[in-house]
Amino acid sequence: MSSFEKVKSFLLELEYTIVDEIESEGIVIIENENAGISRLICDCEDPILIIECPLFQINNPSVELLTELLAKNRDIVHGAFALTETNLLIYRDTLQLENLDLNELEGTLDSFELLLAEYASRLIEISKI
Repeated sequence: MSSFEKVKSFLLELEYTIVDEIESEGIVIIENENAGISRLICDCEDPILIIECPLFQINNPSVELLTELLAKNRDIVHGAFALTETNLLIYRDTLQLENLDLNELEGTLDSFELLLAEYASRLIEISKI
């Protein structure tokens, strides 16, 4: 079984909805409406699985806001906030594909769900800045 097929089977077992996939590039895009997850990208880039979810664009990020987001990273169990070169705020985590198991992937996804649940109101405020 390829890494792509393994990741895809884990995601289905975890009851995520696959909204798109590009098998030739090793990409699966998933969602879980109940958890507030939309357009989460799982990219099999051997030897790692890159997990990214675009959140929103930050217009004119202040030092204070960036400091807050960096400090919040300390509370996140798996993964972290990251900012792209175009100021798009994303959630990102990477896992090793060679030894990837269901529990490890589930831990990353659960961590993201917890982050969204606990920090949702502040993320909504930030998105309006």
